[in-house]
Amino acid sequence: MNPVIGYAAIAAVALASALIGFYGLRVSRTTSDFYVASRTVRPWWNASAIGGEYLSAASFLGIAGLILLTGSDALWFPIGYTAGYLMLLLFVAAPLRRSGAYTIPDFTEARLESRWARRVTSLLVIVIGWFYIVPQLQGAALTVRITTGLPAWVGSVAVAVIVAVVVAAGGMRSITFVQAFQFWLKLTALAVPAFALLFVVGGGAPAELPPAQAFPPSAGPGDHDVYRTVSLMVALLLGTLGLPHVLVRFYTNPDGVAARRTTLIVLGLLSVFYLFPTVFGLLGRAFAPDLASTGEADALVLLLPGRLVPGVWGDLLTALVIGGAFAAFLSTSSGLVVSLAGVISQDLLGGSVRGFRIAAVASAAVPLVVALAMEPAGLAGSVGLVFAFTASTLCPVLLLGIWWRGLTARGAIAGMVTGAMLSGAAILGGAALSAAAPGIRPLLEQPAAWTVPIAVLVTVLVSRGDRRRVPRGVDAFLTRLHVPEREAG
Repeated sequence: MNPVIGYAAIAAVALASALIGFYGLRVSRTTSDFYVASRTVRPWWNASAIGGEYLSAASFLGIAGLILLTGSDALWFPIGYTAGYLMLLLFVAAPLRRSGAYTIPDFTEARLESRWARRVTSLLVIVIGWFYIVPQLQGAALTVRITTGLPAWVGSVAVAVIVAVVVAAGGMRSITFVQAFQFWLKLTALAVPAFALLFVVGGGAPAELPPAQAFPPSAGPGDHDVYRTVSLMVALLLGTLGLPHVLVRFYTNPDGVAARRTTLIVLGLLSVFYLFPTVFGLLGRAFAPDLASTGEADALVLLLPGRLVPGVWGDLLTALVIGGAFAAFLSTSSGLVVSLAGVISQDLLGGSVRGFRIAAVASAAVPLVVALAMEPAGLAGSVGLVFAFTASTLCPVLLLGIWWRGLTARGAIAGMVTGAMLSGAAILGGAALSAAAPGIRPLLEQPAAWTVPIAVLVTVLVSRGDRRRVPRGVDAFLTRLHVPEREAG
């Protein structure tokens, strides 16, 4: 691959993102602009921005790589990612918007009337955000190494610096413009090459593997591990409900009706987008099977256009894909840094614009250090573990806080701590525990199927035992969450 293609594509996306971000700076004036864009973002803009920040390195590169490695097993990832938004629509979007909070810790403090519940929630939001940013920086490192030949760390540093500067400069209003642009760039960057590759394949391009080997019967649905599949779906469906960078987006809608409409549009956008990584993955099994054995499966989307389309047209398609990949890293990292900066600045730095900017720089710097120190793992798999952690910690508190009046601060804290300890032990200590007891390996690789029920059970039991401490204002708060604005006013 000609490194000039990589340099040009990355530079173009970085420059366009910076220019759009600084345009947003011109209209960012108030604290509310920085935190929630003054709650004026309309559904199509917001849906595009959500698609921009949600479609991360795992979606753009990781799903195609997983399909290359595992076949149809990997299709559960796009199904789960998309269906998670249906759960948002049904259970969270409108009530959360009506809560009037800026951040998830704001919501838990208002619902439970507890500073300790807020502190625990804030800590979990920060941990989840940092865990989620790390794969984005590792994806950027992979892309820069593959496409330019530069050291991998250059990609991680470039994304962290660009994100910190743009977020600190313009806050949520600025990032909304940037992420909406980046979603449509990502969609175009996969759709155009996918159609071009299908056209080339339809014209008789020779496959490296015949269909019987590329798609063996053993890779079909009958070969799925039921526990792993169920646990993965629990993580993806419920983990989406607790992602801080996604939830903060619903605070930017003008009202609950707009929040629900935004979610419906997002469902449509995601459904269209995930068709194209699937196409890349399926083509890769027939035309680039060697990437599975060389450890470069996550680079399939970057390398396949150049293999199937020779000459200048292949170079142009590759440049488009590189630009889309870099947009994926920038947009998801930006959304995470905005949500983290909002939490850190409000809890530690007084909630001012200056505090937000300091927090934005810190929120990008810490995961950069972690990403540079860690060995990269499979992008989709590592993000899936973040979903499992989120489903075990923030999701139960959000759902019970919105739909059950009996939740107490002690119950919420006990459930969050339990979920964090169990899922954290499975994620961080899974390899050592699996070596000592190989039979429990599936339980540790996909822990959500047991960590989420235990966290919910602990939350409910402790709350039931602490029922005298149910917040006195809970009925009024729940009424505000569930009565539409026009009726409540």
